[in-house]
Amino acid sequence: MNLFTQLAKSLYSPKDIALTRFQGIGKTILFVFLLTLISILPSIFYMFTSISQAIDSAKQAVETDIPNFSIEEGVLKSDIKAPVTLKKDNFTIIFDSTGAVEESDMTNMDTTFGMLEHEIVLTAGGQTNAIPYSLFTTEKISRDDALSLIKTADSALPVLLGILFIAIFVFSAGLKFIEVSLLALFGLLLKNLAQRNIQYRHLWRMAAYSTTLPTLFFTLMAFLKTAVPYNFAVNWFVASMMLLMAIKEIAVQKREEI
Repeated sequence: MNLFTQLAKSLYSPKDIALTRFQGIGKTILFVFLLTLISILPSIFYMFTSISQAIDSAKQAVETDIPNFSIEEGVLKSDIKAPVTLKKDNFTIIFDSTGAVEESDMTNMDTTFGMLEHEIVLTAGGQTNAIPYSLFTTEKISRDDALSLIKTADSALPVLLGILFIAIFVFSAGLKFIEVSLLALFGLLLKNLAQRNIQYRHLWRMAAYSTTLPTLFFTLMAFLKTAVPYNFAVNWFVASMMLLMAIKEIAVQKREEI
């Protein structure tokens, strides 16, 4: 059975999940990587789209809309007395050299690009990322220099997005392996409740496939940008129930009478 067939059957068939305890560990690990890839697709899609739009909007804003400025010793300086907010379609640009707006203020915003007093902040795909000006240089940066940096970032965007994708995938895969391992540990309790004799290594394989249903559900909700209340509890409850039903599909070993 190939990985995609197992992916489909793991959505509804505890019996097939139970059978995965006999497969090689390499195939199970590959399946975990597949689930990880699927789970990050919404955030990758929305983040990459927003970053691309952010660079285009930032380039236009610096050229025509934002007041004249400079960056000296990692601090944004201009003559404005209050933050400037610009709307570009579904994108927002905040320019603030006064220190009134901070990174934490942008956390719950929609797609937003901010040039704040000490850093550039991008909120996209439900994530907020900040880059301090001091990371670029401690020397004075003029408006023209900033525009040149934005154009350089635009030309290097495919490489930057590729590096970002790898970083997100590796981090998410690590979290997924931890999730599967913890679920398998919980499976030791479930197998005792179900009175089944199963080793941890078998439970680990079954746990990996038991996370399929909640993973695909939350991936779909992320694509639809729909928040699920108590998502952590829902995820663990569904995965645990799938694992428990898979454990019950394993026949009880009968003891020989003496």
